[in-house]
Amino acid sequence: MLRMAAARLLDAVPTVLLVLTLVFVALRLLPGDPALVVLGEYATPEQLDLFRRQMGLDQPLWWQWLDFLRDMLTLDFGTSMITRQPVGALLAENLPYTIELTLLATVMGLLLGVPMGVAAAVNRGRWPDNGARVFSLVGYAIPDFYLGALLLIVFALTLGWFPINGGGEGFADRLYHAFLPALTLAFVKAAFLGRLTRTALLETLGRDYVRTARAKGAREPRVIYRHALRNALLPVATGLGLSLLATFSGSVAIELIFNRPGIGEVLISAIAKRDYPVIQGGVVVFAFFVVTVNLVVDLAYIVIDPRIRAKA
Repeated sequence: MLRMAAARLLDAVPTVLLVLTLVFVALRLLPGDPALVVLGEYATPEQLDLFRRQMGLDQPLWWQWLDFLRDMLTLDFGTSMITRQPVGALLAENLPYTIELTLLATVMGLLLGVPMGVAAAVNRGRWPDNGARVFSLVGYAIPDFYLGALLLIVFALTLGWFPINGGGEGFADRLYHAFLPALTLAFVKAAFLGRLTRTALLETLGRDYVRTARAKGAREPRVIYRHALRNALLPVATGLGLSLLATFSGSVAIELIFNRPGIGEVLISAIAKRDYPVIQGGVVVFAFFVVTVNLVVDLAYIVIDPRIRAKA
């Protein structure tokens, strides 16, 4: 397992370098001068030149790129051009809110989607199956930002059951503040995981070893949960990894709708103000999250499937 984890981490290095390079190039292609954005249009040419020298923007692009890679690989995110606050401290302050929202939404989607998919597969063609398919269609059809705005209007503004904004203080209060945004993200994830679980379980229930287990007199719950569902979890684990990544990136819009602190608010503000260090630091966080999730999914394969464990 350790050998496989090390191999996956080595495979991720070129990907991370490519992502960092693309981000560097994309930022430099954006219209607008960061010096003008920060200092304003009434700044003198001397002030603009001084700012560019202080930020290293007067160096050749290839030199800026080398400095950028060196800083990112050593986790030196630099200082915000706007607030002069260390980027590492800014990200560390806001990242926990995004992580807790992502994990809560994923757990809610998993607890709702997988049982729904199992019920749909076991009752194929009957009302649980039809209900799960309708739920999946509705979940796919409604965008996150529209559902979030709808839930905010109904349950926060109209009924007053949940807070309108903020991230909360303390464990219970933070869960309370995160529940409605997490439910927004979990709705689509549950539809996706439910449909995926249903398809994978139906395919597994038609295998020879499942028919053999039934012929030997095994009880139906044992056949479903011990034999069929465990082997159907491989595609579900893949889908869960993809869902986790989509939830992490989708939390950007949801944080803005619910006016929550988090990486989304920081990045949107940084992009609008051409704050290169903050944008670059945020992208590194996203890249690290993608690598970590992919590694966890690969290790989950080893736990779920003994055949992969034997090869690892």
